[in-house]
Amino acid sequence: MRDVNSLPGIHKLRTMFSARKRSIPRLQSSAYLDLYMLNKEKERLLKESDRAGMRGAVIEKRLEEIDLETNKLQDAEAIAGSSRSEQSRTTGRAFNQQDGAKKEWKKMKLNY
Repeated sequence: MRDVNSLPGIHKLRTMFSARKRSIPRLQSSAYLDLYMLNKEKERLLKESDRAGMRGAVIEKRLEEIDLETNKLQDAEAIAGSSRSEQSRTTGRAFNQQDGAKKEWKKMKLNY
């Protein structure tokens, strides 16, 4: 499913500051302000980079856990499938889940 974060180029939007556009002409005294703004942006980007790195590590760990769990379930299903095929050979008929009592859905009326 696509969302705003997966749109190409949405993270590359430039602000007025990064595009170096100003509403008033640049003065010599604004160099300190520019240095301060650039320093703050650098700090923000470094923090964001650290968070992205940590998030990437968490995602990789979760993907490994999912792979392990998937492998366990596939192995268990393969073992269960082989035992079902052995059972069907011994009884002479295929395994059918509907052999037992059929569960009915519970029904109730909703009044508005």
